[in-house]
Formats: sequence, structure tokens, C-alpha cells
Amino acid sequence: MLDLQGYGPRLLEGAGVTVQLALLSLILAIVLGLLTASAKMSRNWLLRRSATVYTTVIRGVPDLVLMMLLFFGGQIGVNAISDMLYDRYDIDIYINFNAFAAGVITIGFIFGAYMGETFRGAFMAVDNGQIEAGKAYGMSNALVFRRIRFPQMMRHALPGLSNNWMVLLKTTALVSVIGLTDMVRVAAEASRATHEPFVFLIPVAAAYLLIASVSEWVFARLQKRYDIGFGGQ
Repeated sequence: MLDLQGYGPRLLEGAGVTVQLALLSLILAIVLGLLTASAKMSRNWLLRRSATVYTTVIRGVPDLVLMMLLFFGGQIGVNAISDMLYDRYDIDIYINFNAFAAGVITIGFIFGAYMGETFRGAFMAVDNGQIEAGKAYGMSNALVFRRIRFPQMMRHALPGLSNNWMVLLKTTALVSVIGLTDMVRVAAEASRATHEPFVFLIPVAAAYLLIASVSEWVFARLQKRYDIGFGGQ
């Protein structure tokens, strides 16, 4: 690996942080997306309204603003709770709002809304006739979901899921503003110290491009797997 004036190892560590952050955020976003899609398709008006408010807020507020609100506002909120516990119950605790955890929660929370719309559209695209046929054959609801609904839903959801992942991956660059030492922050510090930004920013851009290229290959393989039996259509 290139030494890059001594910053090479730190950039590599930052790249590892970026990958971990992106993957954990993706997992959280998928979970929230499935819950949001289920809430929007629910017959319960409160669940539908809550999911609609959630997706509306995420669409309307910039990602950077949300990240700063959740990180700094979260720290203030946690401190207020610890102060209340101390004043009322003499319990002295201090919880530090970790930048990595804040990044995962914020990015996952943001993209959970986008994933929700992706999954909702995919669920609605599944043919209800096949679901009814599965139930007619005596399948339980869980078996119908696992054998019929989920595979077909994933077939429809993968293109949107892939696009959301690519945007999520680039959004991880925003965590540098809350103090997380990812590769963007390391590159920015190295650029200021050496006054040679291209020496560090070009490898960072290449790293993001490499991750994106590998991701495209993975999603293409997944799409081929879920397209089996449908002629790739």
C-alpha cells in the first residue's frame, strides 16, 4: 500500500470504518424499511399516519441537518436525562454519545424511510393470487411469507435496494462532520497539513468507486438468483 506521506495506514483504517458504518447502517435501514412498509400497508390508521410522517420528515430535511440534530441533540437529551436521574434519585451516570453509533443510527434512520417506500412498492407488486394459492394448499402465514411473498418481493425490491445502498454509501462521508475518523476525515486532515489535497482525495474517491463496483457485482448476482423462474424479466 502507498505510504501517502505517512497517512496511508490511517486512510486504510478510515476505509474500514466507512465499510463497517455503511453495512451496519444498511442493516438498520432494511429493518426500519420493512417496518415502515408494513405500517403503511396496515389497516391501523395510527401506524399508517406515523409511517407517513416519518417518510415525509426524512424527505424534507437534509441528511446533514438530520445528522447534526441527532448527534448534538441526542447528546443534550441524554445529558438531560442523566441530570434528572441525579437530581431525583441521586443516580450519577454519564453516557457519551458515540460518534460511530450516532452515524449508524442517523444514516439507518434516514434510509429506513427510503427503504420503506422501496419495500412497500415491492410488496404491492407481488401477485395476491399466488399468496391465496399458498394458503389454499395449507401453508401457514409464515411459510407463505418465506416461500412465496418474500422471494418475489425481493425480486422487485433489489433494483431500488441497490440504488439506496449506493446513495447510503456516499452519505457515509457526512459522518466526518460529527468527529468520526473515517477516510474522508483523514483525507481532509492530511490535505490541510500537507496542502496537497489531490494526493489524498483521489485515493478516497478510488476507494468509494471500488466499494461501489463490488456492490454492483453483488447486487447483480442477487438479482440473477431471484430472477430464476421468471426468465430474467
